[in-house]
Amino acid sequence: MTEIKRKIEDHGIIGDLRTCALIACDGTIDYFCWPNLDSPSIFSALLDSDAAGLFSLAPDWQDCRRQQIYLPDTNILQTRWLAREGVAEMTDYMPLCDQEDRQPRIIRRIKMVQGEARFRLRCAPVHDYARAKTHAQLRDNHVEFTAEGQPGLRLAATCELQVEGGAAVSEFTLKSGQHAEFMFGSVDDEHLDEIQTETCFRDTLSYWRNWAKKSTYRGRWQEMVNRSALVLKLLTSWQHGSIAAAATFGLPEEHGGERNWDYRASWIRDASFSVYALMRLGYVTEAKRFTKWVGRCVENSQRDKEKLQVMYRLDSGTELQESELLNLSGYAGSTPVRIGNDAWRQTQLDIYGELMDAIYLANKYGEAISHRGWENVSRMIDYVCENWNQPDAGIWEMRGEPQHFLHSRLMCWVALDRALRLGIKRSLPMPFARWDKVRSEIREDIWQNFWNAERGHFTSTRGGKYLDASMLLMPLVRFVSATDPDWIATLDAIKDKLVSDGLVRRYDMAETPADDLRGEEGSFAACSFWYVECLARAGRIEEAHFEFEKLLSYANPLGLYAEEFDYRGYALGNTPQALSHLALISAAFFLNRRLSGEDPLWQP
Repeated sequence: MTEIKRKIEDHGIIGDLRTCALIACDGTIDYFCWPNLDSPSIFSALLDSDAAGLFSLAPDWQDCRRQQIYLPDTNILQTRWLAREGVAEMTDYMPLCDQEDRQPRIIRRIKMVQGEARFRLRCAPVHDYARAKTHAQLRDNHVEFTAEGQPGLRLAATCELQVEGGAAVSEFTLKSGQHAEFMFGSVDDEHLDEIQTETCFRDTLSYWRNWAKKSTYRGRWQEMVNRSALVLKLLTSWQHGSIAAAATFGLPEEHGGERNWDYRASWIRDASFSVYALMRLGYVTEAKRFTKWVGRCVENSQRDKEKLQVMYRLDSGTELQESELLNLSGYAGSTPVRIGNDAWRQTQLDIYGELMDAIYLANKYGEAISHRGWENVSRMIDYVCENWNQPDAGIWEMRGEPQHFLHSRLMCWVALDRALRLGIKRSLPMPFARWDKVRSEIREDIWQNFWNAERGHFTSTRGGKYLDASMLLMPLVRFVSATDPDWIATLDAIKDKLVSDGLVRRYDMAETPADDLRGEEGSFAACSFWYVECLARAGRIEEAHFEFEKLLSYANPLGLYAEEFDYRGYALGNTPQALSHLALISAAFFLNRRLSGEDPLWQP
């Protein structure tokens, strides 16, 4: 395995609702796509070597302690160095990119809190996923970076810059109370003005704190819940209303493995769950904007007489052609590094249930559905009625032969159930008898064909033997009572087969023929939080509480979660992952109420 210079869990994230950058605890920006989250990367060192592009800035100290913290209730990141020679801190943020004519900018402010230090800076973007030859040119007090056919970039600074190869470099000394500022962004940006950047800082600080204080959550673990909400907001597109599954591409589910996917797109499933989590905390505006975005996706699909896709580009575009970046060696030598995602071609029937659940809740807590919106829903539910009994790729996007998965059946049932509830609640026209009949047929199919009497538990596939952590959603979507003996037996079987010290694997790869990729993967963060919520709903409050506290200890120092955990609880996969954070919110919300003596067993 290739040596890991900066680990996944060593990173914080900043963003401007258009794109995001990862910043390691050594002060290095080693991942950044520009100008949009799904644009080609310009800093790609995280997925290769430093030669693939980075922006490093740190004091020249050999022996120091490094820390990262967020300014409270914000996505403004501070990196701190503590040494015998003094204390230095760097503040990184991106001003909100909420105007069409603005391009994303990163502003870095390095300050000497006490003592004195010599600092080293190296800013070396490499355009187009590190495939283009980028040139650097010194102009007055800034450096411009250009590559053929690529957008121009610029680094401006309050200290003297020089050019070394394709990089901007600088060495400078700061004494106690002194600071230096840097602005990285478009070549067309205005020049660096410290008065203007101070205004940018105050505006950015104010935006995040005003957004955070709108949360209605006042329970235990408020800091972790609020951090998770801030992560979900960072992954939300100001321009389109879509919600990305994660900020990154290519980070592996196993060191040296091939399960390295691009998550810079909006999965209908993950985004729907995200809306549910945000609405629980009082963020209704995000739900409204997502509903409008997904409405455009539904209309586009039906205009082309196609089924709803599993995922869409952030701008609601339909194609996400998958390819491999052969020039990148991968994080920890994990190849291939993929961009795009061929899962957009798959059939995953569960997405109709997750989407319909989000639409139902958006109507319950927000605005009533429009006439045209209900027409779209009706066509979607008619599609489910005609296709629920088909095999598919399932929630885990198996790349083998389609199968009949329990989770897909379950969520088809949810689609019919929520559509019927919404239609009755709003007195909307619908073929009630037909929809109700199909809903009953799906329920009967699950109990008849996905219950293994010999093993005494539900199984992941029709007539199968094995388990899948997605089954943990059965009581969470109210298909089965959380205290039903048959469900408790299934929960215990999942605990025995898939759970290790509270960390839950999605499935046993040796028992899942639909997964035809080589290698292993870690434990899935979202499944681990689903497990906690299932324990709490089953009345196992003390066990749920303890397992939840353990999961909180596996967050990185900033409270961030990637997609998975390795056997030691360290991060694997793309980061930060929306599904991980929304599952944390859901588990915290329910467990807090049970610990407080409330009984929200059937509350959404």
